Parts: sequence; structure tokens; C-alpha cells
Amino acid sequence: MTMTQNENSNRAIITVLGRDQIGIIAWVTGRLAEYRVNVLDISQTILNEFFTMIMVVDLEPSTIELVELARLLEQEGNGKGLQVKVQHEDIFRFMHRI
Repeated sequence: MTMTQNENSNRAIITVLGRDQIGIIAWVTGRLAEYRVNVLDISQTILNEFFTMIMVVDLEPSTIELVELARLLEQEGNGKGLQVKVQHEDIFRFMHRI
């Protein structure tokens, strides 16, 4: 489905970067499930020893506000040596337009 400019998106983009370690995907998806955030798409790879992941998630059924989710994941990620960013899809698209 392609969204038009007039539709409001309830989706967010989550990026995770850091040294590869066991359980990164399990940690992120576990926290998202806890707050009823649905994962729509996920891509991850390991470049040398560095883990990279990008997720598209649906916030419609969630029990947490985007700002709070972003703060929580960023803070917990820092404790794990990971850089985690959560952005509303509209902001992500605006920042990465050509």
C-alpha cells in the first residue's frame, strides 16, 4: 500500500546500530511486543562485527506513546552499547527525501 500526502501514518522507523551481540533482535522485538507495537518489516545485517537493523512498525495498537517508546529504547540500548533511534515515518521520509 502506498500512502498519499493526506493520510496520517501510525508507523515508525526504528534503527539499531552497534557491535554484534546475542539477543539484540529478541530484546527489541520483546520490548515492542510488551507495548503492543506491531513489526511490519525488518531488515538486519552484520557488517564485519557491526550489527545494523531497520524496522518499520505499526503504532496503531500500541499502549505507549512514540516519544516514550523512543526514550525507552534509546536509554536501554545505550546500556547495551547500541545506538537506537525511533522516528515517526513521516519525519523519516521528510529527512531522507531526494
